[in-house]
This record gives sequence, structure tokens and C-alpha cells, in this order.
Amino acid sequence: MSEDRITKVILSNMCMLYKDDEYLIINRTKSDWPGLSFPGGHVEDGETLEESIIREMKEETGLDIKNPRLVGIKDWPWGNNVRYFALLYVSNEFEGEIISSKEGEVFRLKEKDFSSYLKSLDFDELFDMFKKGI
Repeated sequence: MSEDRITKVILSNMCMLYKDDEYLIINRTKSDWPGLSFPGGHVEDGETLEESIIREMKEETGLDIKNPRLVGIKDWPWGNNVRYFALLYVSNEFEGEIISSKEGEVFRLKEKDFSSYLKSLDFDELFDMFKKGI
């Protein structure tokens, strides 16, 4: 394969936890992507995709999730022949106590209350993709 057909990929994940009519949200504090979002992060070398989302959810929310289901993929052009992929998971199986992280405050929120907060880039599109997977 020729070099001009090779694209570098940044591989990450996000997960929407849900129970009844509430969704687990993170209110991100990062200046490059502030506002409501869904917890997640980068896939690290040597871990499976499922191991990665389980680890990221524990790190960012304090919760242990079970049976995450892949429901979609969101990608963004990143420039310099790089693409950013986020694997989108949902789960309603989790346990533990919610603990916020340096990424931002983590809490449950009803969909009707989303509009009371600043939303991160692509939040509405991502939420629609997650909801289709429930």
C-alpha cells in the first residue's frame, strides 16, 4: 500500500450510562471542549476496546460498568492526515458511587434539563446516536 493512503488514527471512546429517564453526564472543564459531554477517553496501548471503556468510566466517574454495548462511531478530521475516532457505548449496568474527576463534575441529568447547561461540541448529535442504541 502506498504511503499516501495511510492515515493516522486517534482512537477514543465515550459511554452514556442511563437509568430510567436520567443520563450520566460530565460537565467538562477543559477549555478546548467545555460543557456537557459523556465520559470517556483514549484507548491505551495493549488494552482491548472493552477494557478501555471500562477503565475510562472508572477513572472519570468512579463507577464500575458492565456489558457496554457499542452503538456507534463518531469521527472528526484532525488535520495533517489524522482522524479522531470515538467509539460510542451505552450501558445501564453499573455500580458504585459517582465521583467527579479532574475532567469535570459528573452527575445524573434528565434530558429535559440539558438546555440549562452549556453543551460541548456535537453534544446533541452524540446524544441522538447514543439514544438510538438503547
